[in-house]
Amino acid sequence: MAHAVDKNAAKKPKLVRDSFTIPKNEFAAIDALKARAISLGLSVKKSELLRAGLMVLQGLNDAAYKAALAAVPTLKTGRPASEKPADAEPAKKKAAGKPAAKPAAKPAVKPPVKAAAKPAAKAAAKAAAKPAPRKTAAPRKAA
Repeated sequence: MAHAVDKNAAKKPKLVRDSFTIPKNEFAAIDALKARAISLGLSVKKSELLRAGLMVLQGLNDAAYKAALAAVPTLKTGRPASEKPADAEPAKKKAAGKPAAKPAAKPAVKPPVKAAAKPAAKAAAKAAAKPAPRKTAAPRKAA
């Protein structure tokens, strides 16, 4: 019984993985703070710096907390647009100006399929859906 109590006492907190968008200059500040920690003789990870910042924010009174939040500009959420070559931009504008073509209409009634052809059609569809086998190098012989 005592062993079961020890297991519960030693449980680690559940970790959560997330991603977020941050301006480049603020991201660079993380490196500067890491370098500052190293100069003080401490080794620190990005996640540890962010968690330390959360602890500091939690310790603020309401007025200081409100001022800290007001100092942070709001960002557009989501992933930043990937950088594309300059020649790709005009093509995008041209496509945006034209209305999208309507897809071809599907026939309302499917033609009848013979019973014998169904299993063959299913087998062909399965074969087409399977990825091609990967070619691997032959194992090397130990010398």
